[in-house]
Amino acid sequence: MTGHFDEQGFVPLNIAVLTVSDTRTEETDKSGRILKEGAEAAGHKVIEKAIVKDDVYQMRAIFSRWIADPEVHVVISTGGTGIAGRDSTPEAIQPLLEKPIEGFGELFRHISLEEIGASAIQSRAIAGHTNHTLIFCLPGSTGACRTGWDKILEPQLDHRTRPCNFAQMFRA
Repeated sequence: MTGHFDEQGFVPLNIAVLTVSDTRTEETDKSGRILKEGAEAAGHKVIEKAIVKDDVYQMRAIFSRWIADPEVHVVISTGGTGIAGRDSTPEAIQPLLEKPIEGFGELFRHISLEEIGASAIQSRAIAGHTNHTLIFCLPGSTGACRTGWDKILEPQLDHRTRPCNFAQMFRA
């Protein structure tokens, strides 16, 4: 796609936020709240927020519903990207992706290295594009969500970011 929407102001995107956790509730979901509030503060519209157990099939059901919804431009998930026994977000989403965005996980781990040291190697943050929907899967910690939103997603979901950004995929 060409053009950077130079003549327009900010173009909001419709975002869905998914928290993957066996234990969190709406009251205790700090990471999902960080992503929702960050997106809204940036001017985007969070059209749905949900919490799902760390179960591949339950996750795929929600991801698939949002991927099929033409109103959802972006899905951001938090949780389930580590290496513990129940962490299975990458396994749930990878079969659904048409085009993986390998650079997202690489960049996230690079930035995390500066913040948390060698522990960054345990992150399996991933992203991709499918059915005109961008998917970003972040770790479940509040720090990881702040890092992912502030340093990668917020600028990349703003069509004014140069030289390129993900928001250019969506016309206002």
